[in-house]
Amino acid sequence: MRWLVGWSSIAASFGTAGRVSGQGVSGSAYEYGAAGGSSYESAAHASTAYGTTAGTPYPDTPRGGLADAAYPDDPAAQDAERTVHPVGAQLLWGDPDPLWAVGDWRPDEIRTITADPADPFTRLAVLGCCGATDAELRRALYAARGGALRHLTQWSGSYTAVVQAGRRITVLGDLAGARPVFYTPWAGGTAYATAALPLADLIEAQLDIGHLAALLACPDSPEALGDGTPYVGVRRIPPGHTLILREGSREITGYEPVASLAVAAPEADPERAVEGVREALVDAVRARLTAPRHAPDALAPDPGPVPGMGPADRRAARGAPAPVPGVGADLSGGSASATLALLAAGLPGVPGTLPGSGSRLLAVTFNDLATPRGREAELERAHAIATDPRLHHVVVAAAEEALPYAELDGPLTDEPGPSLVFAARERRRLAAGSADHFTGHGARQVLDAHPARLADLLMDRRRRHLLRPVAALARTASADSHSLLVPLTVYAAARRLARTSYRAGMEAAAARLREGAVAAAATGPVDASLAALTWSRPGPAAGWLTGEALAEVSIRLATAAGRPPVSLRPGEARARAALTRHAADHRVFEQAVEVRSQRLHAPFLDNQVVRAARALPESLRVQPGARAAILRSVLSASGVRELPPGWGVSSPEPNETATRLGLRAALTSLLSLFTAPLLADAGLIEARVVRQALLDAADGRPVPLDGLAELVSMELWLRRLLARRGTCWTGTSTPRRRAVPTGLPHRRPALS
Repeated sequence: MRWLVGWSSIAASFGTAGRVSGQGVSGSAYEYGAAGGSSYESAAHASTAYGTTAGTPYPDTPRGGLADAAYPDDPAAQDAERTVHPVGAQLLWGDPDPLWAVGDWRPDEIRTITADPADPFTRLAVLGCCGATDAELRRALYAARGGALRHLTQWSGSYTAVVQAGRRITVLGDLAGARPVFYTPWAGGTAYATAALPLADLIEAQLDIGHLAALLACPDSPEALGDGTPYVGVRRIPPGHTLILREGSREITGYEPVASLAVAAPEADPERAVEGVREALVDAVRARLTAPRHAPDALAPDPGPVPGMGPADRRAARGAPAPVPGVGADLSGGSASATLALLAAGLPGVPGTLPGSGSRLLAVTFNDLATPRGREAELERAHAIATDPRLHHVVVAAAEEALPYAELDGPLTDEPGPSLVFAARERRRLAAGSADHFTGHGARQVLDAHPARLADLLMDRRRRHLLRPVAALARTASADSHSLLVPLTVYAAARRLARTSYRAGMEAAAARLREGAVAAAATGPVDASLAALTWSRPGPAAGWLTGEALAEVSIRLATAAGRPPVSLRPGEARARAALTRHAADHRVFEQAVEVRSQRLHAPFLDNQVVRAARALPESLRVQPGARAAILRSVLSASGVRELPPGWGVSSPEPNETATRLGLRAALTSLLSLFTAPLLADAGLIEARVVRQALLDAADGRPVPLDGLAELVSMELWLRRLLARRGTCWTGTSTPRRRAVPTGLPHRRPALS
C-alpha cells in the first residue's frame, strides 16, 4: 500500500509564513525518498526507512507531527505536543503543516520542488507517475501560488499533487476517482490523506452503517453515497475537485470549467476528438515507459531440504514469486488491453526487461481451464496479436484452484469492493506479469456510451442518431414477437427519462426503495439498457437488503433530490457516476491483488485520457462498436493497421460459468460465512435469505451473481477489519489508536 497523509493546523505560534526553526531547503529541484514497507494490518511488523535526499542536506533534520489529541475536537489539542506520526512514513516537509509519504514508494514516484530557496513555504509535491519535466513543475508551482489549479492536472500519468503556498495547502484529486482524497477534522485543524482507513484510525471512527447500506443498495448513485466513506467522520472530496486548507479551515472547489447544466455544448469534430484520444493515450503510455526501470525485490534463497517440507512448501514459506523486471501488459483478447500492449511495444524505448536484457514487452493471457468454452474467440485473438515480434507472450493456465471464491483470505483493503472474491484469481495472473503492468481497466466506462445518453440526444433533438443503437439492441433480442417492440420500448424509455427532471427522478427512486420494489436482475442487453434509462437504479444486491436498510437509503436519495445536481443531463450524469464507481472498484482491486514490487497502470483512468474521451461527440459514442472503432483508429494512426478478425467484439464479463463453478466449489465455506454474518448484526440483511440465494446460485437458478459477489465481499471486508489489531499511527497517548475500536454497532431499531 502507498498513501500520503498531511495535516493543516491552526498553529498560530508559527505565523502565516514564518520559517520553522532548523528547517532548511535543499538546493536541488527534486528530493527523492523511499519508505519501507507499511500496511494497514499491523504496526508491529511495519518498518520505517528514510531515503536519501539529493542536493545539500538539511542543516537540521526537519520535524513534523500531529497534535496528540484525545479526540478530534479536543480543546487542549492546540497546546498538545506534536508526537503523532504515521507508521513507516517518510516526512516530505515538516511543521507547521507536515506531509508524509507512507508505504513502498519508489524513489522516482516522490517529487518535491521549491519555488525559491528564500521562500521554503512555497513548494509542490507530486506523488505517483507524472510525465511533467522539472521546468513544467516549477512553472506550475508559480501559477498555483496565484490560485491557478487546473494545469496541475494536465500532465500525463496518474498522480496526486499537493501545493503549499504559505499556510494554504491545496490537494488535488483526479477526474475519475481512482486517486481520491479524504479528510477529517483533527485537533483544531484538518487531516487529509489519499486513504480513508488511516484517518479512521486517527479519530477512532466507527463504521457508517448507512454508507454500507448505500453501497449495496445503490452503488452507482453518488447521490446515495454522498461524500461519505465507510467510516463515520471521514469524508471524501468528489472527483474533479480540490481540497483547499487555510490554517485548518476547509474549502472544496472544482477545477474543471463549468458548462451549461441543460444545454449541450457544440459537438466537436469526430476526427479531431479521436485524434485527441490517441494523443492522450500515447502520452499516458509514454509516461510509464520513460520512467526509471525497477527490478523487483529478490526472494530469499532456497535454504535447501527442510524436514517435513517439500519444494512447494519451501516456496510458499519464502513468499510469492516476484514479477519480471520491465514493462508488461494484459492481453486478454479484448480491444482495450490489446491497444495498450501494442502501443507500449511500438513506442521508442525499452519496454521489456532491463536495458541489455531484451526489448520485447511481456504480454500475459489468462487461460481458464475450468471453463474452456465461451472464450475461444478471445484466446484466438490474443494469440494472433501476440505474433507481433515485439511481444513476448506468456499464457497463465489454471483450473479449479483459480475459480472465483476459491480463496477467501486476503489483505485488508481501504474500502469494500466486489473484487475481493476474485482477487486470488487475478493475483495469479498478475504474478506472471512485469514490475510495471498495463491493464485496460476503465476503457468501457471512459469510451462507451451509457444507455442514458440516448435521453441526452432526445433533449438535443437529434433523434436520427438513435436509429443504429436501437436497431442493434433489437438484433440482440430473442427472435420472438416481442423483439419487434424493442425499438419502441427503448425509445419510449429514453423519451420518458428526457422528460423527467432530476428532482422527480430521485424522488421516484426513493419511493421505489421505500416500497421494496427492487427490479429483478437483467437477463440480456435490452433489459440492462432499459434498467439504466433512469436517474437512479437499485444495485444487484438491493433485493437481499432488509426493509430498514432500504428505507435509510431512500432517505438519502430524497435528501439528495433537494440539492442541485452535477448536471441536468441524465446521460452525462449517469456516465460520470458509472466511471466514479468503476474507479473506486479499481482502487480496491489494486489493493486486493497487490503483488510486491509491482505497479498496475490503468491509462484509461488518467486525467488527460478522461478529458479527451469527454470531448467525443455523443452521436459517435452511442453507435454500436464505437469503442472498438475509436481504438482501431488510435492504433491505425500509430502505425498498427493489421488486427485479427473479431476485433472489438464484446464478451460477457464476468464469466458466469466460472462464477457458478466457484460458488459450487466454495458453497460450504460461504454457507458457514453467512451462518452468523456481521451484515446481519448490522441490520442490513437476513442471514437465511442470503444462504438460500447461495444455494439457488449453486443449483443454477437465475440469481444476480454480481449482487452475491458484493454481499460476500462486504462480509469478508468487515471480518478482516474487525480482526485487525494494528494501527497506522504511533506516538499517540492511547496504546493503539485504530478504527472501529468497540466493534460493530448494534442492530438499530426499525424506522418508524
